[in-house]
Amino acid sequence: MKTASPGATNMTVGNPYRLILNFSLPLLVGNIFQQLYFIIDCIIVGNVVGDKALAAVGTGFPITFMMSSLFIGIGMGATIIIAQYLGAGNMDQIRETVQTIYTALILGAIPLSLIGIVSSVPLLRLMNVPNDGTMEMAQTFMFVIFAGMIGNLGYNINAGILQGLGDSRTSMLFLIISTIINIILDLLFTATLGWGVFGVAFATIIAEFCSWIFGIYFINKRYPDFHIRLFHFHFNRQIFLKAIKLGIPAGLQQAMFAIGSMVMQALVNSYGSSFMAGFNGANKIDTFAFMPIQSFSNAVTTYVGQNVGASFMDRVKKGTRAGLVLAVGSCLVIGGIVYLLSPNFMRLFSPHQDVIDAGVAYLHDVLPFYFLLALLFILNAVVRGAGATAIPTISTFVSLWIARIPAAYWIASVWGRDAIYYSYAIGWLLGLIISFVYYITGRWKTKSVVSNKGGQPEKTD
Repeated sequence: MKTASPGATNMTVGNPYRLILNFSLPLLVGNIFQQLYFIIDCIIVGNVVGDKALAAVGTGFPITFMMSSLFIGIGMGATIIIAQYLGAGNMDQIRETVQTIYTALILGAIPLSLIGIVSSVPLLRLMNVPNDGTMEMAQTFMFVIFAGMIGNLGYNINAGILQGLGDSRTSMLFLIISTIINIILDLLFTATLGWGVFGVAFATIIAEFCSWIFGIYFINKRYPDFHIRLFHFHFNRQIFLKAIKLGIPAGLQQAMFAIGSMVMQALVNSYGSSFMAGFNGANKIDTFAFMPIQSFSNAVTTYVGQNVGASFMDRVKKGTRAGLVLAVGSCLVIGGIVYLLSPNFMRLFSPHQDVIDAGVAYLHDVLPFYFLLALLFILNAVVRGAGATAIPTISTFVSLWIARIPAAYWIASVWGRDAIYYSYAIGWLLGLIISFVYYITGRWKTKSVVSNKGGQPEKTD
C-alpha cells in the first residue's frame, strides 16, 4: 500500500466521533465564513442601499447556485473518488483525478459563465421579480457574478480535492482570508464609492478569485504529489466518467434545490418587496443554522469514502452512528438559540418591522423541524460516500418537488403567506423516509468505485 501525501488525514483508524468532529470543525468555521459572504453582502446592501437591493441580491443567489451546480457536483464526485483511492492507497489515481478535474474546470468555466449571463434576465422574469427597481439591480448583480464565476467554481473544486484527502483546514483558511477581503471591498465599493449592488457583486468575485488562487498555491506546496497545472491539460476519460457518474446526481441534486428555491422565491416575490426582503434575510440566518449539519455530512462522506475504499464496513456503521448523534445534537442546540433570538437577528438586515415580521415567521416555522433535516443529510452522506449518489438525488427530488413546492402553494392558498414555510418539514420528512428505507436495505455497500475487496483486515477500534 502506498503512503498518503503529507497532510492527508487517514480516517480508517481512530475513534469515529473524534475523527468526524475534528474534520467537521474546520468545515464549520469555513462554512461560517462562506456564509458571511452572503450575510455581510445582505447587511450592507439592506442598510446602505435599501430593501429593494436586499431583495435583488437574495433573488439572484438561487440562479447562480443553479448554474454552478454541475461543478459543485463534480467537486463532490472528486471528494468521493479521492477518498476511496486514499483508503485503497492508490496515489497515482489520485493524481490522475486531480488533473482531469482541473482540465474540465478550465475548459468548462467560460461557456458556463456565458450561459449564465444570457439566461439571467429570462430567469428573473420567471421568478416574478418586481419592476420597481428590484429587477434592474438583480440583473446587475447576476451579470457581474456570472462574469467572475470561475473563482467560485475553482474554490469548490479545490475544496472537493482537499476534503477527499481528509484535509478540511486548508479550505477554511482561504475562506477566512477571502471573507476579510470581501468585507473590506464591500465597504469600499458601496459605503465609500457608492457603487451599490454592482459593488457588492464585484467585491464577491474578487474575493472568490483570491480564495481559488491561494488554494492552488497551497495544494501545490503542501501536496506536491498532486501538483495542479492550470494550462497543462491532461484528461483521463475513465476517471472523468467516474466523476460524472458520481457528480451528475450530486449536481442535479444541487440544481433541483436551486430551481426549487427559484420556484419558492417566485411565490414569495408575489407578496412584494418587503416580504421578499424578510424572506431573503431569514434565509441567510437559516443557512447559518444549517451549517453544522452540512459540515457533519461532508465529514461523514469523506469518512465513509475512505473506509469503504479500505473495505472497513464495520467502521462505516460506527461512523454513521457518530454522524447522526453529532448532527442532531448540534441542530437542536443551535436551532433553539436562533429561534429565540430571531427578531434580533432580523434587525441586522432591516430596521422595518414588516421585513422583520416576515423573516421571523420563516424562522419560527422551519427551525423546530431541523432534526428531520439532520437525519436526512447524514443518511444521504453515508450512501453518497459509498458511491450510491443516485438515491440522495431521488430523495431530494421527491422532498422538494413532490412535497415541499406543492405544499407551499397549497398552504398559501388556505392559511396565508406566513404559514408557507411548514412545507419545508413536510418535504424533509418524505425525503427522510426514502433515504432511510434505502439505507436499511444495505445496497449502498456494493457501490464502491475502487476495487479493494478483501485486501486488508477489518478494523474494530
